[in-house]
Amino acid sequence: MLVRLLYVSRSVHPETPEQTESILASSREHNLSNGITGVLCYGGGIYLQAIEGGRNQVNALYTHIVKDPRHKDVVVLAYEEITERRFGGWTMGQVRLDKLNPSIVLKYSETPELDPYGVSGNVSFALLEELMATASIIGRA
Repeated sequence: MLVRLLYVSRSVHPETPEQTESILASSREHNLSNGITGVLCYGGGIYLQAIEGGRNQVNALYTHIVKDPRHKDVVVLAYEEITERRFGGWTMGQVRLDKLNPSIVLKYSETPELDPYGVSGNVSFALLEELMATASIIGRA
């Protein structure tokens, strides 16, 4: 059974390109061998991530993320059974939130700075859908 989990977290330490690349590299390596796909949006110390795959694999990965000392304030925004993957092209696609056009963020937020803690999971997922449609997600399968 396929599921999709959407969560948000904060970085424990100030975000650095090296730290983010380390998270992405380990995600891509782990996800490929476990049938996990998804996308990571990051910026301003916030991580918004959608992960898809088998229920057991997604649950195990989320448990690992919650225990990861690089994250704090980890909150599930949405969890659902799905019939097909939406992010099947990426073992972990990426989007830098601070590089987005503010008009895209304003479409889904009260301010030009996205706060996934202050919006519903549906709103956060709608943003991810728009980022896919506008080819804002980068990365490799």
